[in-house]
Amino acid sequence: MSTASTTAQSTLKAEELARYSRHIVLPEVGREGQERLSRSKVLIVGAGGLGSPAALYLAAAGVGELGLVDFDRVEEHNLQRQILHGTAEIGTPKVESARRRLSDLNPHVLVRPHGEGVSTENSTALFSQYDLIVDGSDNFPTRYLNNDSAFFAAKPLVYGSIFRFEGQVSVFHPSHGSPCYRCLFPTPPEPGRIPNCAEAGVFGALPGVIGSMQAMEAIKFLLGIGKPLLGRLLVFDALGMTSRVINLKKDPSCPLCGEDPRITDIRPERYDFTCSAEEAAGETTSDAPALPLELSVEEARERLGQASENFFVLDVREPYETEICRLPGAIPIPMRQISAQTTALPGDKPILVYCHHGMRSLHVVKFLRDRGFPQACNLQGGIDAWARKCDPEMPRY
Repeated sequence: MSTASTTAQSTLKAEELARYSRHIVLPEVGREGQERLSRSKVLIVGAGGLGSPAALYLAAAGVGELGLVDFDRVEEHNLQRQILHGTAEIGTPKVESARRRLSDLNPHVLVRPHGEGVSTENSTALFSQYDLIVDGSDNFPTRYLNNDSAFFAAKPLVYGSIFRFEGQVSVFHPSHGSPCYRCLFPTPPEPGRIPNCAEAGVFGALPGVIGSMQAMEAIKFLLGIGKPLLGRLLVFDALGMTSRVINLKKDPSCPLCGEDPRITDIRPERYDFTCSAEEAAGETTSDAPALPLELSVEEARERLGQASENFFVLDVREPYETEICRLPGAIPIPMRQISAQTTALPGDKPILVYCHHGMRSLHVVKFLRDRGFPQACNLQGGIDAWARKCDPEMPRY
């Protein structure tokens, strides 16, 4: 079962024997197993909530080489759950912050930062350099890209996800007979249909549990011990402190690993779930409204500055969010109340809709356009993009 590299010979040094002694005394691990770990290479996609505990425990366990993929920088709101980073690292690239922390935790581990992130251009070649992939991503495009790239690179993928108080863990490795992520979810949800963690929130300690489970699954798989979650999905409920395991079956009609696959390579358009404005709204005729489906924050600021009285600014976030920050003059109506309050919206002027990151508001804009508000448009990137690019003094969360 193990996919660890076996070409290089490894002899543990005296200080390593002491460091890993609690592993080595386990009959299931022993010195041979520990040396196998030292020859292993694991790639962690995402140095955030899930990647933090996974990376810490894999480094502590003595995995010889850890690759870290993340293009983002440490922000203050990360620190509620992303324990790999500290306050002093705010503004630092996450892969650099993580490299310093992991090298301090275990100097015997080689940490390779990949600050360019995962893309359709590099994913398969990048995954091929490692023995196992840990998916710590927090969005659907990356999750599907990771799944497909691991399949084409023939690497096991340790999947994890979190949402509010619930987490999931599984191991996908179709070449070993297990299902893949697309066997469960063949296609992604529509943009805005499912809020991300920034919009829905996440219980701070939850990624610690799920990320640690991912580390355990990775170590078990590399050592070839126990029963990994191949063909099984573990679902954990933090509020009820319960877990259940669901048996999964490989889907013969899976578009990736099924009997007649339709996905045979990595193409950028498969992982771009934010289609262009015209495609998203179905506006292909000359009767398209004057405003596009989305406005950048820079363009929105310019238009509001020229004639703010001509715009109706609609904030579809929750009340606790509007207390943190809001655009001047914005009318708050939470997304869940929009369908019951369309009569409160003007039909004779443009409606600029925004949320935290622009996903909920995009869904609202499509809803409004379908119901006779052709001048509804979305603030691309939401109020977070406004704070970063237009008003650095505005509080962020």
